[in-house]
Amino acid sequence: MIEIGPQQLPLLSRWCPTGAPGPGALAEHALTTGTGRWWADRPDRPRVLAVDCADHVLLRGDPGALAPDALVRFAGRYVDAPARFWPALGSAFERVVPWERMLYVHQARASVSPPRTPRGVTVRRLTPADAPALAALHPEHAWVRTSWGGPTALAASGHAWGALAKGRVLSVACTYFLGSAYEDIAVVTVPDRRRERLALACVAGLTADIRARGRTPSWCCSRDNRPSRLLAWTAGFRLTREYVHHATGPALAQAVRAAPVPA
Repeated sequence: MIEIGPQQLPLLSRWCPTGAPGPGALAEHALTTGTGRWWADRPDRPRVLAVDCADHVLLRGDPGALAPDALVRFAGRYVDAPARFWPALGSAFERVVPWERMLYVHQARASVSPPRTPRGVTVRRLTPADAPALAALHPEHAWVRTSWGGPTALAASGHAWGALAKGRVLSVACTYFLGSAYEDIAVVTVPDRRRERLALACVAGLTADIRARGRTPSWCCSRDNRPSRLLAWTAGFRLTREYVHHATGPALAQAVRAAPVPA
């Protein structure tokens, strides 16, 4: 596959319908924020299209158009693709692990009372001045800022709420994928401040903002992630559907050897 620029993109509605919740908002987010990369089998009238953003990949089109080495660049990603692509994924990587996911959508009529926060903790929308505090998050939590291109962009986006104390971010909820109708959100809390309902407070602020923008919040998590599922339910989200995406391992050696070698 070759990388193409946004100006070369075909009509997206054919490949990735707009106004979709959850992973369906990835393509719109990449196009709106400029943080994703776009790939196709050819620049003119492509038969297969991929968008790669924040370690997530949407793969659409005809897998029969894929060259043997076409998918190797998506090693170590979470791939959302129709079932017809699964044989191609299995041929490209040493392992492909199916991951059962759950998609929740916020219910406007759900009654959620913002929780009281501990003394010394402020919950508010983040501003550009909060970029250093976001950057100081432990590396295991750095994923929450990747879909915006880093802490500076996320802090300036107006799409993140945080619980802060003494200049430290204790919890953050943000729009992870920004769509035209839905905003799919992500949440992290530092380990030593969990069970204080800080995440719920951040989510409450963020969902109110999303509603004020005329969009609906959505929430995706692993089926096995019971704390995330419980938090979603408490915050007024309800299960809409279940789906599967695939975590890819290293590229198979034969697929790598099949790739052209630069002169």
